[in-house]
Amino acid sequence: MAVWDLSVTVEELGPEAPPLSISVTSDLHIGGVILKIVEMTQIKKDWSDHALWWEQKQQWLLRPAWTLDKCGIHADARLTFIPQHKPLRLGLPNGAVVRLRASFSGPLFHSIIGICRILNIRHPEELSLLRPVEEKKKKKDKEPPEQVYDLTEVPLTVDNIASLHNGMPVHFAISPETEAAYKMLSVSQPPPAPETIAKMYRPASVVDKAHIHSRWLDSSRCLMQQGIQENDKLWLRFKYYTFHELEPKYDAVRLTQLYEQARWAILLEDIDCTEEEMMLFAALQYHINKVSQSEPQAMMSSPAMDDLESALQCLEVKMEGESSCMDMLETMTTAPELHDYLKIFRPKRLTLKGYKQYWFSFKDTSISYFKSKEESIGEPIQKMDLKGCEVAGDVNVAGQKFCIKLLIPSPEGMNEVYLRCENEQQYSRWMAACRLASKGKNLADSSFTSEVENIQNFLSMQRANPGTTSAQADDNINTHSLVSPRYHKKYKTKQLTPRILESYQNVAQLSLTDGIQKFLQIWQALPDFGVSYFVVRFKGSRKDEVLGIANNRLIRIDLGVGDVVKTWRYNNMRQWNVNWDIRQVAIEFDGNVNIAFSCVTADCKIVHEYIGGYIFMSTRAREQSDILNEEMFHKLTGGHEAL
Repeated sequence: MAVWDLSVTVEELGPEAPPLSISVTSDLHIGGVILKIVEMTQIKKDWSDHALWWEQKQQWLLRPAWTLDKCGIHADARLTFIPQHKPLRLGLPNGAVVRLRASFSGPLFHSIIGICRILNIRHPEELSLLRPVEEKKKKKDKEPPEQVYDLTEVPLTVDNIASLHNGMPVHFAISPETEAAYKMLSVSQPPPAPETIAKMYRPASVVDKAHIHSRWLDSSRCLMQQGIQENDKLWLRFKYYTFHELEPKYDAVRLTQLYEQARWAILLEDIDCTEEEMMLFAALQYHINKVSQSEPQAMMSSPAMDDLESALQCLEVKMEGESSCMDMLETMTTAPELHDYLKIFRPKRLTLKGYKQYWFSFKDTSISYFKSKEESIGEPIQKMDLKGCEVAGDVNVAGQKFCIKLLIPSPEGMNEVYLRCENEQQYSRWMAACRLASKGKNLADSSFTSEVENIQNFLSMQRANPGTTSAQADDNINTHSLVSPRYHKKYKTKQLTPRILESYQNVAQLSLTDGIQKFLQIWQALPDFGVSYFVVRFKGSRKDEVLGIANNRLIRIDLGVGDVVKTWRYNNMRQWNVNWDIRQVAIEFDGNVNIAFSCVTADCKIVHEYIGGYIFMSTRAREQSDILNEEMFHKLTGGHEAL
């Protein structure tokens, strides 16, 4: 075999050092090359994390048994001998920045598992990294130095379920700095200054939101392949809006960061909400901040209590399973129905002007309406199947307005229908029924009662309580830190303060954990919750449109008007394919419905990954919750790289 020289740059020798020239033969394996490099450097240290990076091909040489010939390496190859784990700066949902060591050699999905292990966040599959959006900067402004919490000393081999020391995972107890970092991660931050909110990037339109979603990194490729260098800054965010098994006892960091992401989505108007909802969000933020300053974080109980609690939980699941079987037997004989007088309004139909009262019947997943109760024996005026429809509430408790907005799929597009209820009780029942029907569930479903209760709790929080004593005026609420800039312009502080305090009376008794969970619950009930937007061009169309991807459906949105044109549910999806040559996504649904589109603002790999990711999330079962099936995630999201 002919001997030839291979050029290798070694990071440890410094930036000015010339590359090493190593005499090799084509049948020498990668492990042998590394051995020669280490011998030539004459530096005594642990080299176990080092590997070879092939610059021209943008790939790592991670198989030590492969020969240079098998890897396709010749004398013109430029190789670099560098660590696989390097420091990375991560902007967290709460705005803080941590510096930690992340894997630059494995697929991004694997790197995120390692990052979440260090940060003590369960279910890393729900998170991902994206390139940051630049903040607005004025020339005069001198940027204060960024505070960075350094976690680079934390060992990379921390346990999945970290053992505890004084209520925090052991790997955070190594120094006062890491303890401070854990406090920052697990305790919600005080409300931001109004100037901070004003300075941050706010998406002004759906197109702006689509540009943010185009910044997600590819889960199948490593950080080096995506141009990320040591000490670069990325954002760590919850990407998939399906939060599996939120347990306050184990998920202090996860809950806090999720709350922070929700709070910033509200403050930066990333998601729309009504005025009443904004006042309730403000009151909950005020309460959470107040309680988190006074209430010490009681993280976990004793191991014996944990064992008892988990045993009780298993028993509860078992009992639930048995009762659901009984429920199924009951529902086979009697499926519940709803009947009542409601008012209906159809904006696009000229036959109905304004709201008109009819007798309504809710059966299975369909609503029928008749002229009167007496005529309900005969044929209905219309029957509407709500499976796959969009459901949104339009409520003003003070003004006694209780409306349900329905967007019902039809061959021509989405039909808009408004139902008006008389009172809270009626609204709670019908709204819960509509939400379940949209998911293909009927009134016999075990979640119907809890859905009704959740809606009633939410309405009770918006109710004014004139009898309760007002909070102290000297509390000095900084209202502009609690509401989005739209309300800074609309109201003065003295107008906002009494309204926020009024809502605060309804939540003042909640514990810190309950307050955060209530905030997340209301956020998840917003009509636009969890929708990620992309500008696309549908096959056969001459104009750009918006595709919204949610945890259970795809939404086609008119770019000009912002109206929902059509909705497709994942549970009706047969298959989806990507033509990687022309970068086009094609999806087939039940009933011979086929759609195809190309992406305008993002790579079609991001859209493919979103759809595959949500389908993966729906496969997670309670029994397997501790075992993450990386291979399955990669198959569903990897595209041609997974083949």
